[in-house]
Amino acid sequence: MNAVSEPASESRDNAQHAPLNDAPLVLALPKGRILKALGPVLERTGLFQDGSAIGEGTRSLRFPTLDPKVDVVRVRSFDVATFVAHGGAQIGVCGADVLMEFDYPDIYAPLDLGIGGCRISIARPVGMAGQNDDHDKTAASSHLRVATKYPTITRRHFAAKGINAEIVHLHGAMELAPTLDMASVIVDLVDTGSTLKANGLRETDVIAHVTSRLIVNRVALKTRPDAIRALIERFRDALQEKTA
Repeated sequence: MNAVSEPASESRDNAQHAPLNDAPLVLALPKGRILKALGPVLERTGLFQDGSAIGEGTRSLRFPTLDPKVDVVRVRSFDVATFVAHGGAQIGVCGADVLMEFDYPDIYAPLDLGIGGCRISIARPVGMAGQNDDHDKTAASSHLRVATKYPTITRRHFAAKGINAEIVHLHGAMELAPTLDMASVIVDLVDTGSTLKANGLRETDVIAHVTSRLIVNRVALKTRPDAIRALIERFRDALQEKTA
């Protein structure tokens, strides 16, 4: 018998170097508030039976979905865009605030999911907030110290008003900065405003309204167009099913 068997080592190498197009798509999802709101949408896409229990009972950050062609990774909401832009995930869900802050050219946002609605706002201590605060006190100064996790958005907003914003870059507890004399104002994500009120702050100006978006890596869209467009359509259909 002259049949020639493929060497075991070569067989393993071929398996390890299988075409990337055969690998599951990776969907990056944010932990926390957005993921909770996204649960019903994910159920309607058919990716999960229970969208409220994604990843429960496991410390793993990557896990399968009901579709063997799609895996999910859970990451910090601020990191979703970075994972997608650098190709770690081909598709993801993140807030428009993250897209505004990082402005990655490698990201395409085809779909507004209409969830996680909130706003990027300016706030300052109640005693300093006059009726026309941002048109009077803020505009009267050419320099302002601002505590925020959005340095790019903040600088751009105040530069448009002719104000040089000195950034105190924080990742949380922004509300403490004015009371501890670290900054005059803060720029932060606001939902109900209850946290601002509880810390003696008042919202004085809205920079932008924010909802969550479905985002796609542009290179992946070119190399795996059918798979990615099919997943986008599943999300689109899930949103239409909600409004039907």
